[in-house]
Amino acid sequence: MLPSLTPLVLLPGLLNDAFLWRRQVEDLAGIAAAFVPDLTIDDSIAAMAARVLAAAPPVFSLAGLSMGGYVAFEIMRQAPERVVRLALFSTGAAPDDEARRRQRLRGMESLRLGRFVGVTSRMLPQLVHPDHVAGPIGADVTAMAARVGGAAFLRQQQAILDRPDSRPTLATIAVPTLVAVGDSDLLTPPAQALEIHRGIAGSVLRTIDRCGHLPALEQPDETSRLLRAWLSA
Repeated sequence: MLPSLTPLVLLPGLLNDAFLWRRQVEDLAGIAAAFVPDLTIDDSIAAMAARVLAAAPPVFSLAGLSMGGYVAFEIMRQAPERVVRLALFSTGAAPDDEARRRQRLRGMESLRLGRFVGVTSRMLPQLVHPDHVAGPIGADVTAMAARVGGAAFLRQQQAILDRPDSRPTLATIAVPTLVAVGDSDLLTPPAQALEIHRGIAGSVLRTIDRCGHLPALEQPDETSRLLRAWLSA
């Protein structure tokens, strides 16, 4: 009799679609039945989490990257009994500081006044390691943002702006938890991953070398290795 596959929910980030986790879905196919929800429809983290829970299996392993991590924290608030293990990549538990909040609002206002330009060559170095800017990874990030589009970008940014502070609930997370971050992540630096690790008892912290904000794309082999170990623990 073949062993049953572990249900695995993989949550993408801002301006990401299922392509973000493509390699992990393939690499883990022997041990996990992966599902990548659409997080482009709703304009609140709570609504995103509710939509994921409505579509997900009764119990599942949960991994989120960046905005997907914010949704993962909300799922842990709404239905912690359904999550058997948690992985958080390139994310933070604290709300935006005032400077980051103003930056988001300016970006939203610029889009309302003009056209959606997606991930520009100026923005790309903020998202990926310098090794990955000029090449297929940079091209994939740009194409993914274009597919998601401006209307979804506005909804996602509004959801991110309104997200709750997840720091007070870190201590309530009682499932095996992996916290991972790129060593060169400029958007959610390693210090934010360390804060999450310290807040979740028994969590494991891993830093991914030569990697920016998108380890699932930038270092897919290492990301899959970490997830495999986490799923097998």
